[in-house]
Amino acid sequence: MPEQLAQRMPPQDLAAETCVLGSMILDKEEIGEIIPLLRTDNFYRHDHRLIFAALLGLYEGNSAIDLVLLRDELDRRGQLQQVGGVDYLVSLVDSVPHTANAVYYAKIVSGKGMLRNLITAAGEISSNAYEAHGDIGEILESAEQKIFEVTQQKISGHGVSVKDILGQVFEIRELREGKMITGVSTGFMELDDITCGLQRGEVIIVAARPSMGKTALGLNIAEYVGADSKKAVAVFSLEMSAQQLTERMLAGRAHINSNKLRQGYLNEKEYEELKNTADELSQAPIFVDDSPSLTPLELRAKARRLKLKHDIQLVVVDYLQLMHVPGIESRVQEVGTISRHLKALARELNVPVIAMSQLNRSSEGREGHRPRMSDLRESGNIEQDADVIILLHRESYYKRTENEDIDKVPEYNPGGFSREPDEKKQKYGEQDTAELIIAKQRNGPTGEVKLMWIPEWTRFANLAPERLHSHSF
Repeated sequence: MPEQLAQRMPPQDLAAETCVLGSMILDKEEIGEIIPLLRTDNFYRHDHRLIFAALLGLYEGNSAIDLVLLRDELDRRGQLQQVGGVDYLVSLVDSVPHTANAVYYAKIVSGKGMLRNLITAAGEISSNAYEAHGDIGEILESAEQKIFEVTQQKISGHGVSVKDILGQVFEIRELREGKMITGVSTGFMELDDITCGLQRGEVIIVAARPSMGKTALGLNIAEYVGADSKKAVAVFSLEMSAQQLTERMLAGRAHINSNKLRQGYLNEKEYEELKNTADELSQAPIFVDDSPSLTPLELRAKARRLKLKHDIQLVVVDYLQLMHVPGIESRVQEVGTISRHLKALARELNVPVIAMSQLNRSSEGREGHRPRMSDLRESGNIEQDADVIILLHRESYYKRTENEDIDKVPEYNPGGFSREPDEKKQKYGEQDTAELIIAKQRNGPTGEVKLMWIPEWTRFANLAPERLHSHSF
């Protein structure tokens, strides 16, 4: 079968290729429309690739474009005779029925190029399957990645010039100085101020001791991105079920005591609020996967599919230490492998990846109980691979009596709470202050952010109510 395929003519449309190039020569304005659609290797003929590259060079240099200037550019590159000389350039111009159809021609060329890349990928997948000696999971991961790269028209190994990036760098700098968000907003104003949002391609580690609210923080951010910013989010929960996460999100967003929701003690007003919130969340592009014992390869495969189908803009993983890698006995090596896979996932999908992580007990014996990066379990590779490390701390956790569970929501009594809350607590619920310690930020400052913690709603909120936002009251 592979031999038969090799003898067939690869997909191509030379007429469309000549019309694209001719249109670019005749009308410079069309080039701006064509560039996002085409890559050099979309052209089947080598001489067409050379001509396309020369036209891009003229365009990027802000030069005028015509037959004479293109001839000179190709001559300067030593490629004029390779493409057939001036006579062939003239024939390209003569082949164009109308430059208004340039984008249509470009889409044809792009489609044919993608089909050729798909054939190449299929051949490599077939070869790997015939010669398989390794783990089947790795072979499947490699196959899926090859297909994903074709669908994304991914350019590998060609690099990007510093000139192309500089404009973006200065734009980002200006946005930072103006306190604008260059990444994905978390919904927490002070956190966005210090990070400029969650940056695409970066891994953000949120680490804390148990019961500090790691899951709640990740879920609050996912909820804001999905329900308020209307961007698709993937949440991979290895600890809680999808139903538990959804119930928590629903109660928190509706400002209803989560224990009342579980026990079914809701008055008419609360039920109506819950119903309205459920209708709102049902429209949010939030996708929860609660597969336990997920491997990095499985995570990447699932995230890749969600990116293709729903264009997810954020991935949340809860939590890192619950993932496993078959065949690795050393826990430190295993966590290191997981960490590298998360970084590769962030870069491949070009989205921020938030991963929750456990801290060891060292902070509990330390004066002030403040966590440090060194408290990360099996921390070496996590510290190295993470772009941002956020340590979540609530000092009030340690000030409660030994017999009191800080994260236990008071039992709901249909006749009322056991104590009469003051006016503020009655409106907002029990409150606590939490610190987000930005212990590492590869491309920005470190520092601290304070948030309000409301255990009745299992929810964080902006501490300054005057800064109106979804996470403010």
